[in-house]
Amino acid sequence: MSTDSPSPNLYHRGVLCNAGAGAAAGVIAATFVCPLDVIKTRFQVGAPQLANGRVRGSLIVGSLEQIYRKEGLRGMYRGLAPTVMALLPNWAVYFTVYEQLKKLLSDDENHRLSVGANMVAASGAGAATTLVTNPFWVVKTRLQTQGMRSGVVPYRSTLSALKKIAHQEGIRGMYSGLQIEITQLWINSVHGMLQLPRQFPNFCIYIDISSRGCSI
Repeated sequence: MSTDSPSPNLYHRGVLCNAGAGAAAGVIAATFVCPLDVIKTRFQVGAPQLANGRVRGSLIVGSLEQIYRKEGLRGMYRGLAPTVMALLPNWAVYFTVYEQLKKLLSDDENHRLSVGANMVAASGAGAATTLVTNPFWVVKTRLQTQGMRSGVVPYRSTLSALKKIAHQEGIRGMYSGLQIEITQLWINSVHGMLQLPRQFPNFCIYIDISSRGCSI
């Protein structure tokens, strides 16, 4: 019997370490930047209360002040719950599928890939992640933008939003924007590699947690 092949227990442990480290890194980063994400989302859909002349000095600081005055701390962290719920499977699915595809596509024990194979692995992992998490991103966007109109709160919580969207809009509502996401994914082709600069903090945390957890 060859001693070069890792045992099934070690293999599954490595998969769990990758999944756990990826999920933890995403949650930590998302919690830290959530107020900025709220501002970004509202500007993307057009939020007049953030773009009027009453905001003085830094646009970011002024926007945060307005949200805090009108909606409190809860307003600054709208959408955090569905973001966390999405990121738990998001990075877990991405890193796990990516590692599995690397094993399938590589020809050596070190799992080194050619550029083309790396593109396939990254794209496959990105597509799997998008399919799993899209409903949570839909809820996140709607929760973050519902504070734009005073007194209008169609969704009380993440669960309320999921139930209401599923009941009123069906599967089409839960997966709105999916076609655009998948199209963008395949146009980029190298989803994982192109996301590295934007998600650098996530990867730093991921590497640290992975190395600590898997070395115990």
